[in-house]
Amino acid sequence: MTAADNRLASLLAEFQDLEVQMGDPALHADQAQARRVGRRYAELSPISKTAADIASAKDDLETAEELAKEDSDFAEEADRLRERIPELEEKLAELLVPRDPDDSKDVIIEIKAGAGGEESGLFAGDLMRMYLRYFERQGWAVETLEMVPTDLGGIKDSSIAVRTKGTPEGGNGVWSRMKFEGGVHRVQRVPVTESQGRVHTSAAAVTVMPEAEEVDFELNMNDVRVDVYRSSGPGGQSVNTTDSAVRLTHVPTGVVVTSQNEKSQLQNKEAAIKVLRARLLAKQQEEAAAAAGAARLLQVRTADRSERIRTYNFPQNRLTDHRVGYTAYNLDQVMDGALDETLDALAAADRAERMARGSDD
Repeated sequence: MTAADNRLASLLAEFQDLEVQMGDPALHADQAQARRVGRRYAELSPISKTAADIASAKDDLETAEELAKEDSDFAEEADRLRERIPELEEKLAELLVPRDPDDSKDVIIEIKAGAGGEESGLFAGDLMRMYLRYFERQGWAVETLEMVPTDLGGIKDSSIAVRTKGTPEGGNGVWSRMKFEGGVHRVQRVPVTESQGRVHTSAAAVTVMPEAEEVDFELNMNDVRVDVYRSSGPGGQSVNTTDSAVRLTHVPTGVVVTSQNEKSQLQNKEAAIKVLRARLLAKQQEEAAAAAGAARLLQVRTADRSERIRTYNFPQNRLTDHRVGYTAYNLDQVMDGALDETLDALAAADRAERMARGSDD
């Protein structure tokens, strides 16, 4: 057997085992485990179905060839099956390429204003609206974890959790689409604060992290320092008379997370813990990849804010993704949430690179 045959056999055996687990009522007593099993089952379902389609098509071809010896009408059916089998085999080969293990996961997205003063904050707000409109089109659920506005109604700092509703089809969760968005997003336009009509360049940083469950990263709260303080709004004015805002510091790594969006200190702490766990998991994955010398063509797990990934040129209605050389002149539609073409280009390049590499990162 070839390596591909061995991998297929292993995955089909795993799929059958998952099928047994799915039928066991005891599984659903542990909702976290049930979600993990359900996501993995959905991820392997296309492989199982395509393998079954190939086996069925080969059986049908054998039958059609046998019948064609006596009845020429079956020759046409045999020809159709000979064409279909290679197509199915190509599809299976693509499905067997090791995928990103986080593809089925939900995500936490952070958007922060960068260089450019108030214009950067306004652009960060525009990016948030663009994503929210895209999430609405996808039918995804959004939870606001942190939202710090600027004086002019932009965003200084923000974080949201984005989740699929139910089990993602084919194991393709929010991460599988949004993982390419981390990095520096640059805008070129005439700011509302510009009186001379000159085009300015500013930027906002986007971080995308797979949402970490306790099984992904066990957070020891003994390692976390918790500080509480009064939340504030634009310009620093106090918006709360109680110490409801929370700052978490992971002492071993120095990672700091704040949350002040909710009026309840407990809710802010829970939101901050979600972000902290996701950041620590991303950091752990980055270090493991670096130690293994793993190369990534597109994937920026750490959402390196020093990497300029995309430019939004408003005067020319142009969007350019610098990683794959993708350019489109429909920026107005993109800002209204029409992100699929851009994300498809990135996903296609990533898929081609994975297939060429023949192994996972």
